[in-house]
Amino acid sequence: MASTIFKDKTLMITGGTGSFGNTVLKHFLTTDIGEIRIFSRDEKKQDDMRHDLQARYPEHAGKVKFYIGDVRNYRSIQDAIPGTDFIFHAAALKQVPSCEFFPMEAVRTNIEGTDNLLHAAIESGVSKVVCLSTDKAAYPINAMGISKAMMEKVIGANARVAAERGGTTICCTRYGNVMCSRGSVIPLFIDQIKAGNPITITNPDMTRFLMNLDEAVDLVMFAFEHANPGDLFVQKADASTIGDLAKAVQELFGDTGTRIIGTRHGEKLYETLLTVEERVRSEDMGGYYRVHPDSRDLNYDKFFIQGQEKIPDEAYTSHNTTRLDVEGTKAKILTTDYVQEALKNFEA
Repeated sequence: MASTIFKDKTLMITGGTGSFGNTVLKHFLTTDIGEIRIFSRDEKKQDDMRHDLQARYPEHAGKVKFYIGDVRNYRSIQDAIPGTDFIFHAAALKQVPSCEFFPMEAVRTNIEGTDNLLHAAIESGVSKVVCLSTDKAAYPINAMGISKAMMEKVIGANARVAAERGGTTICCTRYGNVMCSRGSVIPLFIDQIKAGNPITITNPDMTRFLMNLDEAVDLVMFAFEHANPGDLFVQKADASTIGDLAKAVQELFGDTGTRIIGTRHGEKLYETLLTVEERVRSEDMGGYYRVHPDSRDLNYDKFFIQGQEKIPDEAYTSHNTTRLDVEGTKAKILTTDYVQEALKNFEA
C-alpha cells in the first residue's frame, strides 16, 4: 500500500508505539522505505515493539529506530528529526475522562506538543507532516475535544507560515472512533463478557462512527498524497448505535446481559466529522472530504466584509451517515485483527 514516494525515505511517527503506529509498521515495514523512526516517551512499549519486530520481521526490523522523547519537550523533538522526510503526528492524550480531570495535561500534549513538533519540522526542512485529529474536535464539549480543536488551529497557523516560506507541507486528518484502539469500547465489552459480567452501556441510542485501523492509515495516506498546505481530510464512515454495537459483540462472544449506566460527563449523543461551517469549504473527493483552509490573511477587515452566501443545511455526523444494523456492525467489527484474535482465544 505504501506509495513509491517513500522509497529510501525516512518516516517519523510520533506516539509511534500506539495502535496507529503499529498499523503503519504493518503497512510499511516490508516495503522499500528507508527508515521508520518511532518517537514516544514510553521505553517499555518501545522495548516490547522492538522485540516483537525482531521476532516477526527479522529481515526488516533494522529499519525501525526508536527515539525516547516527548512532544512537550522541544529539544527532544529537535534532536530526533534531522534527516526525517515525512512525519505522521499521532502523539496525543486521547481519553475523554483523563483530559476532563487534567485539562492542562491535554493542553501541554495536544496543543503545545503539536506546535513544538511543527516548528521543529519546519526548522529541519521536513517535506510533509500529516497530523491526526478526532471527530471530538468538531463542536467540542469536553477538554479532549477542545484541546484537539485548538490543535487543528495550531496546525492551520503553522501550515500557513510553512507555505509562505515554500517549505514543509502540513495537513490534518480527522476521524471518528477507531475500533479496538486503546481506550475503545469493544475490548471493554469483550472483557466484560469473558468475566461473565453484563455489558455496560452508557446510552443505547448514542451513535458512533466505526473505522478500523487500516482505514485510519488509508485516510492518512490519502491526505499525504493529496494535501495542499492546511487541508483537513475526513473519510466517509459508517456508524452504528451503541446498542447495536453491544448486540453485535454479544452475538459473537455470548450474551451476558446489559446494564445501562447513563451518558458519562463530556459525551455526546452523536459525533460530528464535519461542521456545517466546514462543509462550506469542503470538496467531495469520493470516499473522502477535503476541507480547504481559510484563505483570509492578516488583513482583519476581511473577517467583517467577506461572508458566505449559502450555508449547507447540516453537518456530517454519525446520526446522518450510513447507519449499520446489527449484522452490518458485526461484519464491520470482524474486520479488526483484535476481534479475530479474541474470537480464536475465546473459542479455544
